[in-house]
Amino acid sequence: MRALLAGLASLAGAWGVLGLISRPIPDALRTVRAAHRAREAHAAGAHGAVRCVPSRPDISAGLAGARVTVSPGPGSRDASPATQISLLGAAADELTHVTVMGSRSGAHSGSLLAYSQGDGASFLPARPFVEGEQVSVHATLTSAGTSTPFAWGFTVAVPDRAGVAGGSSPRARKPSDYQSFHSRPDLKPPTVTVTAHAPGASPGELFLAPYSGPGQYGPMILDESGRLVWFKALAQGTRAADFRVQSYGGAPVLSWWQDPLIANGSSKSGLVIADSSYRTIAVVRAGNGYQPDLHEFQLTPQGTALITVFDGIDCDLRSVGGPADGAVADTLLQEVDVKTGLVRYEWHSLDHVALSESYASARHSSQLKPFDYFHINSIDVQPGGDLLVDARNTWAAYDVAGKTGKVRWRLEGKRSSFTMGAGTRTAWQHDARRQSDGTITFFDNGASPSVHRQSRAIQLALDTQRMRATLVREDVHATPIVAGSQGNVQTLAGGDWLVGWGEVPYVTEFAAAGVPLFDAHLPAGYESYRAYRLPWSGHPPGRPALAVGARSGAPLLYASWNGATAVSSWRALVGASAAALSPSTTAPHTGFETTVALPAGAGPYAAVQALDATGAVIGVSAAVRLPSA
Repeated sequence: MRALLAGLASLAGAWGVLGLISRPIPDALRTVRAAHRAREAHAAGAHGAVRCVPSRPDISAGLAGARVTVSPGPGSRDASPATQISLLGAAADELTHVTVMGSRSGAHSGSLLAYSQGDGASFLPARPFVEGEQVSVHATLTSAGTSTPFAWGFTVAVPDRAGVAGGSSPRARKPSDYQSFHSRPDLKPPTVTVTAHAPGASPGELFLAPYSGPGQYGPMILDESGRLVWFKALAQGTRAADFRVQSYGGAPVLSWWQDPLIANGSSKSGLVIADSSYRTIAVVRAGNGYQPDLHEFQLTPQGTALITVFDGIDCDLRSVGGPADGAVADTLLQEVDVKTGLVRYEWHSLDHVALSESYASARHSSQLKPFDYFHINSIDVQPGGDLLVDARNTWAAYDVAGKTGKVRWRLEGKRSSFTMGAGTRTAWQHDARRQSDGTITFFDNGASPSVHRQSRAIQLALDTQRMRATLVREDVHATPIVAGSQGNVQTLAGGDWLVGWGEVPYVTEFAAAGVPLFDAHLPAGYESYRAYRLPWSGHPPGRPALAVGARSGAPLLYASWNGATAVSSWRALVGASAAALSPSTTAPHTGFETTVALPAGAGPYAAVQALDATGAVIGVSAAVRLPSA
């Protein structure tokens, strides 16, 4: 491969092409392409088996003296046919003589587009690559008067043709499963049952994204007591996940994954960023022809998003007991420039972690059911820029070097870099997070299939000198929970933990000593991938909602304002006409919907004012006519 790349580099130098290629292919290069095709046929094997792993695993993606991080990575065999070529680490005007050659598709013209952060660019080919072909790339880094040529190659994957398996239909819902409101009859969020709320529980709103149950799905905010604050009811057949508060452009925002996300002419899955008025201000899509997966959507201070992707590709699985004509779930991460949508970096598990490290079995996999050998489920940015990548099906977390993509160490799994102390071993775990003191927290599912008696939240201390891992803390639910999927651990101020139990629809806050301070759950059948407790201030657009009723002849007003966090009380206005209303009864805010009783004979018109803690008016409903006595 090195000789091949050197030959291509010398040919490109002779052409003297700057930036793009669109010239006729010389005979010498046709010979190189023929050699490529012969290599591909050999790689496929006699039975049409497709190699999906590199001949040399864990190759560095840092080229030009490690000053440029490239993707697809050198030697990779799992690039998308629609891939762009990412060059990260140098200003766009320092990247010149970029030439791209496919062994079947030939020379590729395209555009070199800069990242908004000013530290690189992506080459976007004018047309896609051919499945199974080898691609060679060469470029020059010109910096401080010095020119450094660099080159590498990768292979385009053969996408798996299998369809997406459908899930089972949810059971029929019953009234106790969901909440109902007079003022917002369109909203039917799942019921939240709070079973514990101690005085020492942390402040802040709770963030869930219920799905898989019998009713409406969507992002959901609860107050610190578990009462509904905001619910976005999604269209039937749509679900959301990983709903939380993050920072974007220096301001707090809401973010979540949604599938499908119909916006900007696309109906694929996507990632939503919404402001404090709940308006969508940005939509993030995966690049390179992929769809983003629900497992991670993390915004960075640099205006980028870290996301995960699951994509099936054909793969010869005989080395791990699977079929020659099998398929594997190619799980990867992308760093996407939110402003431009360009892929700054892409890291594939297949390039760095062997299929044999999986605890899942390939024996019964097929092109209908790809081998889910890795199952990436979280990404965490560590001090210095390394990434902490968690994989459910290898039972391990990986320290991934930020500039090269190489694995520095493994925590747990079949090839753990650490000696694992008592109680430290995880199984099918989620949500590896590096804490400020250097410890690592996990949601240790322990199933499925079952390995531990119950799921748990754990914290491990790492001795990177002696390479030993020690259990620091372990919290379990008072009623044993075994969550076969999903789940997370959020560290709170004062040492408290908030644990989302994923597949089992519970959320629990533990004190530093492990004592439960808050516990709540959704109805059976629902799931929420993660749960968070975070501060939030929401200011919805439009007016508060108002409905009217009566009890024992006295008129009642039902007031709500979906997403308003500053409402402290409601003041009724009544009068002879909609244009002549005067203050009447005031009632304290009691949750998502507050009932305000009016004196007999009030009206015949009424409205409500939303008041904040100082008594200031922050919203006024439309006027309604009261029912006749």
